[in-house]
Amino acid sequence: MKIGLVGLSRSGKTSLFNLLTGQSVATSTFGASRGELHMGVARVPDERVDRLSALFKPKKTTSATFEVVDLAGITKGERQGLDAKEFRNADALLHVVRAFPDATGAAPSPRLDIVDLETELILADLEVIERRLQRLEASIKKKRTDADVKEQAILLRLKPALEAETPIRAMDLPEDEAKAIRGFTFLSQKPILHCLNLAEKEIGRAASLVESFGLADLAGRPATRLGWVSAVIEAEVAQLAGDEQAAFLADLGLAEPAIKRVLTDCYTLLGLISFFTVGEDEVRAWSVPRGTRAQEAAGAIHSDIARGFIRAEVVGYDELLAAEGSMALVRERGQFKLEGKEYVVRDGEVCHFRFNVAK
Repeated sequence: MKIGLVGLSRSGKTSLFNLLTGQSVATSTFGASRGELHMGVARVPDERVDRLSALFKPKKTTSATFEVVDLAGITKGERQGLDAKEFRNADALLHVVRAFPDATGAAPSPRLDIVDLETELILADLEVIERRLQRLEASIKKKRTDADVKEQAILLRLKPALEAETPIRAMDLPEDEAKAIRGFTFLSQKPILHCLNLAEKEIGRAASLVESFGLADLAGRPATRLGWVSAVIEAEVAQLAGDEQAAFLADLGLAEPAIKRVLTDCYTLLGLISFFTVGEDEVRAWSVPRGTRAQEAAGAIHSDIARGFIRAEVVGYDELLAAEGSMALVRERGQFKLEGKEYVVRDGEVCHFRFNVAK
Protein backbone atom coordinates (compact mmCIF):
# COMPACT_ATOMS: atom_id res chain seq x y z
CA MET A 1 0.00 0.00 0.00
CA LYS A 2 1.22 3.45 -0.90
CA ILE A 3 0.82 7.03 0.37
CA GLY A 4 1.29 9.87 -2.12
CA LEU A 5 2.94 12.90 -0.50
CA VAL A 6 1.75 16.13 -2.08
CA GLY A 7 1.79 19.82 -1.29
CA LEU A 8 2.24 23.30 -2.66
CA SER A 9 5.81 24.50 -3.13
CA ARG A 10 7.75 25.38 0.05
CA SER A 11 5.35 23.56 2.37
CA GLY A 12 8.09 21.44 3.99
CA LYS A 13 6.88 18.35 2.19
CA THR A 14 10.27 16.77 1.46
CA SER A 15 11.36 17.39 5.05
CA LEU A 16 8.38 15.34 6.14
CA PHE A 17 9.25 12.66 3.57
CA ASN A 18 12.66 12.34 5.22
CA LEU A 19 11.09 12.00 8.65
CA LEU A 20 8.64 9.36 7.45
CA THR A 21 11.20 7.24 5.62
CA GLY A 22 14.46 7.93 7.45
CA GLN A 23 16.06 9.21 4.26
CA SER A 24 18.14 12.36 3.83
CA VAL A 25 16.89 13.80 0.56
CA ALA A 26 17.93 17.43 0.13
CA THR A 27 14.88 19.67 0.07
CA SER A 28 16.18 21.47 -3.01
CA THR A 29 16.78 18.36 -5.17
CA PHE A 30 13.65 18.66 -7.29
CA GLY A 31 14.65 20.07 -10.65
CA ALA A 32 12.71 21.41 -13.57
CA SER A 33 10.89 18.13 -14.11
CA ARG A 34 7.70 18.46 -12.10
CA GLY A 35 7.06 14.72 -12.47
CA GLU A 36 10.22 13.90 -10.50
CA LEU A 37 9.61 11.58 -7.55
CA HIS A 38 11.28 10.38 -4.39
CA MET A 39 10.29 6.96 -3.04
CA GLY A 40 10.81 5.32 0.33
CA VAL A 41 9.38 2.99 2.95
CA ALA A 42 7.86 4.13 6.25
CA ARG A 43 7.84 1.91 9.32
CA VAL A 44 4.76 2.07 11.52
CA PRO A 45 5.45 2.48 15.25
CA ASP A 46 3.48 -0.08 17.29
CA GLU A 47 4.14 -0.71 20.96
CA ARG A 48 2.49 -4.13 20.60
CA VAL A 49 5.38 -5.25 18.37
CA ASP A 50 7.86 -4.02 20.99
CA ARG A 51 6.09 -5.88 23.79
CA LEU A 52 5.82 -9.11 21.83
CA SER A 53 9.51 -8.82 20.96
CA ALA A 54 10.34 -8.39 24.65
CA LEU A 55 8.34 -11.57 25.42
CA PHE A 56 9.74 -13.83 22.71
CA LYS A 57 13.23 -12.31 22.38
CA PRO A 58 13.47 -13.18 18.66
CA LYS A 59 16.53 -12.86 16.45
CA LYS A 60 14.68 -10.29 14.38
CA THR A 61 11.82 -7.84 14.91
CA THR A 62 9.97 -6.38 11.90
CA SER A 63 7.43 -3.56 11.98
CA ALA A 64 4.56 -2.99 9.56
CA THR A 65 5.43 -0.75 6.62
CA PHE A 66 3.90 1.20 3.75
CA GLU A 67 5.41 2.93 0.71
CA VAL A 68 5.73 6.70 0.41
CA VAL A 69 5.94 8.58 -2.91
CA ASP A 70 7.03 12.22 -2.69
CA LEU A 71 5.88 14.37 -5.59
CA ALA A 72 7.62 17.65 -6.40
CA GLY A 73 5.78 20.64 -4.93
CA ILE A 74 3.07 21.95 -7.20
CA THR A 75 2.15 25.55 -7.97
CA LYS A 76 -1.42 26.72 -8.31
CA GLY A 77 -2.47 26.25 -11.92
CA GLU A 78 0.50 24.00 -12.75
CA ARG A 79 -0.43 20.38 -12.10
CA GLN A 80 1.46 18.45 -14.75
CA GLY A 81 3.31 16.49 -12.07
CA LEU A 82 0.02 15.08 -10.80
CA ASP A 83 -0.04 12.79 -13.82
CA ALA A 84 3.06 10.88 -12.65
CA LYS A 85 2.10 7.19 -12.73
CA GLU A 86 3.64 6.22 -9.38
CA PHE A 87 1.86 9.11 -7.68
CA ARG A 88 -1.51 8.38 -9.31
CA ASN A 89 -1.21 4.75 -8.21
CA ALA A 90 -1.05 5.79 -4.55
CA ASP A 91 -3.85 4.41 -2.38
CA ALA A 92 -4.22 7.61 -0.31
CA LEU A 93 -2.78 11.12 -0.18
CA LEU A 94 -0.87 12.98 2.53
CA HIS A 95 -1.12 16.71 1.88
CA VAL A 96 1.53 18.77 3.69
CA VAL A 97 0.12 22.22 4.43
CA ARG A 98 2.34 25.20 5.25
CA ALA A 99 1.35 26.54 8.67
CA PHE A 100 4.50 28.59 9.30
CA PRO A 101 5.65 32.00 7.96
CA ASP A 102 7.39 31.74 4.59
CA ALA A 103 10.87 33.08 3.76
CA THR A 104 9.48 36.60 3.34
CA GLY A 105 7.69 36.46 6.69
CA ALA A 106 4.24 36.13 5.11
CA ALA A 107 1.71 34.49 7.41
CA PRO A 108 0.40 31.05 6.44
CA SER A 109 -3.12 30.40 5.21
CA PRO A 110 -3.78 26.68 5.77
CA ARG A 111 -7.43 26.86 4.79
CA LEU A 112 -6.69 28.56 1.47
CA ASP A 113 -3.85 26.13 0.70
CA ILE A 114 -6.11 23.12 1.38
CA VAL A 115 -8.82 24.53 -0.89
CA ASP A 116 -6.23 25.32 -3.60
CA LEU A 117 -4.73 21.82 -3.48
CA GLU A 118 -8.15 20.15 -3.57
CA THR A 119 -9.03 22.34 -6.57
CA GLU A 120 -5.91 21.16 -8.43
CA LEU A 121 -6.84 17.52 -7.75
CA ILE A 122 -10.38 18.11 -9.02
CA LEU A 123 -9.16 19.92 -12.15
CA ALA A 124 -6.70 17.10 -12.86
CA ASP A 125 -9.57 14.60 -12.65
CA LEU A 126 -11.75 16.75 -14.90
CA GLU A 127 -9.04 16.73 -17.55
CA VAL A 128 -8.96 12.92 -17.43
CA ILE A 129 -12.75 12.71 -17.72
CA GLU A 130 -12.96 15.15 -20.62
CA ARG A 131 -10.30 13.26 -22.59
CA ARG A 132 -12.00 9.93 -21.91
CA LEU A 133 -15.46 11.23 -22.84
CA GLN A 134 -14.14 12.40 -26.20
CA ARG A 135 -12.72 8.96 -26.94
CA LEU A 136 -15.90 7.23 -25.75
CA GLU A 137 -18.08 9.41 -27.95
CA ALA A 138 -16.01 8.48 -31.01
CA SER A 139 -15.98 4.81 -30.04
CA ILE A 140 -19.75 4.66 -29.47
CA LYS A 141 -20.39 6.24 -32.87
CA LYS A 142 -18.33 3.51 -34.53
CA LYS A 143 -19.59 0.58 -32.46
CA ARG A 144 -22.00 0.93 -29.55
CA THR A 145 -21.30 -1.45 -26.66
CA ASP A 146 -23.03 -1.74 -23.28
CA ALA A 147 -19.71 -1.33 -21.45
CA ASP A 148 -18.88 1.94 -23.22
CA VAL A 149 -22.39 3.32 -22.71
CA LYS A 150 -22.31 2.48 -18.99
CA GLU A 151 -18.88 4.07 -18.55
CA GLN A 152 -19.99 7.18 -20.41
CA ALA A 153 -23.05 7.53 -18.18
CA ILE A 154 -20.95 7.32 -15.02
CA LEU A 155 -18.45 9.91 -16.24
CA LEU A 156 -21.22 12.26 -17.35
CA ARG A 157 -22.59 12.14 -13.79
CA LEU A 158 -19.17 12.79 -12.26
CA LYS A 159 -18.33 15.75 -14.51
CA PRO A 160 -20.88 18.33 -13.26
CA ALA A 161 -20.17 17.40 -9.65
CA LEU A 162 -16.46 17.98 -10.17
CA GLU A 163 -17.23 21.25 -11.96
CA ALA A 164 -19.11 22.25 -8.81
CA GLU A 165 -15.87 21.58 -6.87
CA THR A 166 -17.08 18.36 -5.22
CA PRO A 167 -14.29 15.76 -4.94
CA ILE A 168 -15.21 12.23 -6.00
CA ARG A 169 -14.58 10.92 -2.47
CA ALA A 170 -17.57 13.03 -1.35
CA MET A 171 -20.01 11.77 -4.01
CA ASP A 172 -21.18 8.60 -2.23
CA LEU A 173 -21.00 6.45 -5.35
CA PRO A 174 -22.60 2.99 -5.45
CA GLU A 175 -19.98 0.26 -5.00
CA ASP A 176 -20.28 -0.96 -8.58
CA GLU A 177 -19.67 2.55 -9.96
CA ALA A 178 -16.75 3.20 -7.61
CA LYS A 179 -15.22 -0.07 -8.78
CA ALA A 180 -15.89 0.75 -12.44
CA ILE A 181 -13.85 3.98 -12.29
CA ARG A 182 -11.01 2.66 -10.13
CA GLY A 183 -8.77 2.20 -13.15
CA PHE A 184 -8.76 5.95 -13.78
CA THR A 185 -6.86 6.46 -10.46
CA PHE A 186 -8.80 9.69 -9.86
CA LEU A 187 -6.93 11.82 -7.33
CA SER A 188 -10.00 13.38 -5.70
CA GLN A 189 -11.35 9.87 -5.09
CA LYS A 190 -8.47 8.93 -2.79
CA PRO A 191 -8.70 9.35 1.01
CA ILE A 192 -6.65 12.35 2.10
CA LEU A 193 -4.86 13.51 5.25
CA HIS A 194 -4.22 17.25 5.43
CA CYS A 195 -1.18 17.59 7.70
CA LEU A 196 -0.44 21.10 8.94
CA ASN A 197 3.31 21.75 9.19
CA LEU A 198 3.47 24.07 12.20
CA ALA A 199 6.09 26.54 13.35
CA GLU A 200 7.54 25.74 16.78
CA LYS A 201 5.64 28.57 18.47
CA GLU A 202 2.36 27.24 17.07
CA ILE A 203 2.66 23.77 18.61
CA GLY A 204 0.56 24.98 21.52
CA ARG A 205 -2.36 25.46 19.10
CA ALA A 206 -2.09 21.91 17.77
CA ALA A 207 -4.71 20.44 20.08
CA SER A 208 -7.29 22.89 18.72
CA LEU A 209 -6.01 23.30 15.17
CA VAL A 210 -9.48 22.80 13.64
CA GLU A 211 -10.89 25.74 15.58
CA SER A 212 -7.69 27.82 15.49
CA PHE A 213 -7.39 27.72 11.73
CA GLY A 214 -11.12 27.62 10.88
CA LEU A 215 -11.08 24.13 9.37
CA ALA A 216 -14.25 22.61 10.84
CA ASP A 217 -16.06 22.19 7.53
CA LEU A 218 -12.97 20.73 5.85
CA ALA A 219 -12.48 18.29 8.71
CA GLY A 220 -16.03 17.01 8.22
CA ARG A 221 -15.54 15.99 4.59
CA PRO A 222 -15.81 12.28 3.70
CA ALA A 223 -12.59 10.22 3.70
CA THR A 224 -10.70 13.24 5.05
CA ARG A 225 -8.49 13.56 8.13
CA LEU A 226 -6.66 16.53 9.64
CA GLY A 227 -3.37 16.28 11.50
CA TRP A 228 -0.27 18.24 12.32
CA VAL A 229 3.48 18.05 12.69
CA SER A 230 6.36 20.49 13.04
CA ALA A 231 8.95 19.12 10.65
CA VAL A 232 11.69 21.43 11.95
CA ILE A 233 11.17 20.32 15.54
CA GLU A 234 10.76 16.65 14.58
CA ALA A 235 14.11 16.75 12.79
CA GLU A 236 15.69 17.88 16.08
CA VAL A 237 13.78 15.22 18.05
CA ALA A 238 15.04 12.53 15.67
CA GLN A 239 18.65 13.41 16.59
CA LEU A 240 18.00 12.74 20.29
CA ALA A 241 17.39 9.52 22.20
CA GLY A 242 16.35 8.27 25.62
CA ASP A 243 16.10 10.72 28.49
CA GLU A 244 17.42 13.58 26.37
CA GLN A 245 14.61 13.15 23.84
CA ALA A 246 11.99 12.75 26.58
CA ALA A 247 13.15 15.98 28.26
CA PHE A 248 13.07 17.88 24.97
CA LEU A 249 9.54 16.65 24.24
CA ALA A 250 8.40 17.50 27.77
CA ASP A 251 9.60 21.09 27.29
CA LEU A 252 7.36 21.24 24.21
CA GLY A 253 4.42 19.70 26.06
CA LEU A 254 4.48 16.55 23.93
CA ALA A 255 4.21 12.98 25.19
CA GLU A 256 5.93 11.50 22.11
CA PRO A 257 7.30 12.57 18.72
CA ALA A 258 4.44 13.87 16.57
CA ILE A 259 5.77 11.93 13.57
CA LYS A 260 4.58 8.71 15.25
CA ARG A 261 1.01 10.00 15.12
CA VAL A 262 1.41 11.01 11.47
CA LEU A 263 2.62 7.51 10.63
CA THR A 264 -0.30 5.95 12.47
CA ASP A 265 -2.76 8.32 10.77
CA CYS A 266 -1.36 7.34 7.36
CA TYR A 267 -1.71 3.66 8.20
CA THR A 268 -5.33 4.18 9.24
CA LEU A 269 -6.02 6.30 6.14
CA LEU A 270 -4.82 3.41 3.98
CA GLY A 271 -7.42 1.19 5.66
CA LEU A 272 -4.79 -1.18 7.02
CA ILE A 273 -4.64 -3.34 10.13
CA SER A 274 -1.78 -5.39 11.58
CA PHE A 275 -1.71 -9.02 12.58
CA PHE A 276 1.35 -10.59 14.17
CA THR A 277 3.43 -13.71 13.84
CA VAL A 278 5.70 -14.62 16.76
CA GLY A 279 8.53 -17.04 17.43
CA GLU A 280 12.20 -17.39 18.28
CA ASP A 281 13.31 -16.37 14.79
CA GLU A 282 11.11 -13.33 14.27
CA VAL A 283 8.30 -11.23 15.69
CA ARG A 284 6.63 -9.46 12.80
CA ALA A 285 3.68 -7.19 12.07
CA TRP A 286 1.95 -7.88 8.75
CA SER A 287 -0.16 -5.25 6.98
CA VAL A 288 -3.47 -6.24 5.39
CA PRO A 289 -6.58 -4.25 4.43
CA ARG A 290 -9.30 -4.16 7.07
CA GLY A 291 -11.79 -6.97 6.40
CA THR A 292 -9.17 -9.41 5.03
CA ARG A 293 -10.04 -13.10 5.40
CA ALA A 294 -7.65 -15.63 6.90
CA GLN A 295 -6.58 -17.28 3.63
CA GLU A 296 -5.80 -13.88 2.06
CA ALA A 297 -3.91 -12.83 5.20
CA ALA A 298 -1.85 -16.01 4.93
CA GLY A 299 -0.97 -14.94 1.39
CA ALA A 300 0.59 -11.74 2.77
CA ILE A 301 3.26 -14.01 4.28
CA HIS A 302 3.68 -16.28 1.25
CA SER A 303 1.50 -17.35 -1.67
CA ASP A 304 2.18 -21.04 -0.90
CA ILE A 305 0.65 -20.64 2.57
CA ALA A 306 -2.53 -19.26 1.03
CA ARG A 307 -2.59 -21.94 -1.67
CA GLY A 308 -2.22 -24.79 0.82
CA PHE A 309 -4.23 -23.16 3.60
CA ILE A 310 -5.67 -25.59 6.17
CA ARG A 311 -6.56 -23.43 9.18
CA ALA A 312 -5.55 -20.37 11.17
CA GLU A 313 -4.56 -20.63 14.82
CA VAL A 314 -5.53 -17.31 16.37
CA VAL A 315 -4.79 -15.70 19.73
CA GLY A 316 -5.70 -12.18 20.84
CA TYR A 317 -2.80 -9.86 21.59
CA ASP A 318 -4.12 -8.95 25.05
CA GLU A 319 -4.68 -12.62 25.94
CA LEU A 320 -1.17 -13.61 24.86
CA LEU A 321 0.33 -10.70 26.77
CA ALA A 322 -1.63 -11.65 29.90
CA ALA A 323 -0.31 -15.21 29.55
CA GLU A 324 3.24 -13.81 29.28
CA GLY A 325 3.64 -15.39 25.85
CA SER A 326 2.65 -18.90 26.95
CA MET A 327 0.55 -20.60 24.25
CA ALA A 328 -0.07 -23.47 26.68
CA LEU A 329 -1.66 -21.10 29.18
CA VAL A 330 -3.73 -19.47 26.44
CA ARG A 331 -5.05 -22.93 25.46
CA GLU A 332 -5.79 -23.76 29.08
CA ARG A 333 -7.82 -20.56 29.42
CA GLY A 334 -9.85 -21.38 26.29
CA GLN A 335 -8.55 -18.36 24.40
CA PHE A 336 -6.96 -20.28 21.52
CA LYS A 337 -9.10 -20.30 18.36
CA LEU A 338 -9.04 -22.46 15.24
CA GLU A 339 -10.48 -20.63 12.25
CA GLY A 340 -11.18 -21.43 8.61
CA LYS A 341 -10.32 -19.59 5.41
CA GLU A 342 -13.37 -17.26 5.61
CA TYR A 343 -12.50 -15.95 9.08
CA VAL A 344 -11.94 -12.16 9.05
CA VAL A 345 -8.63 -11.33 10.74
CA ARG A 346 -8.81 -8.57 13.34
CA ASP A 347 -6.28 -5.91 14.17
CA GLY A 348 -3.76 -7.09 16.76
CA GLU A 349 -4.40 -10.82 16.52
CA VAL A 350 -1.48 -13.22 16.65
CA CYS A 351 -1.85 -15.80 13.88
CA HIS A 352 -0.18 -19.05 12.90
CA PHE A 353 -1.26 -20.61 9.63
CA ARG A 354 -1.27 -24.35 9.03
CA PHE A 355 -0.87 -25.29 5.39
CA ASN A 356 0.06 -28.13 3.09
CA VAL A 357 1.24 -27.70 -0.49
CA ALA A 358 1.17 -30.93 -2.46
CA LYS A 359 4.24 -31.59 -4.60
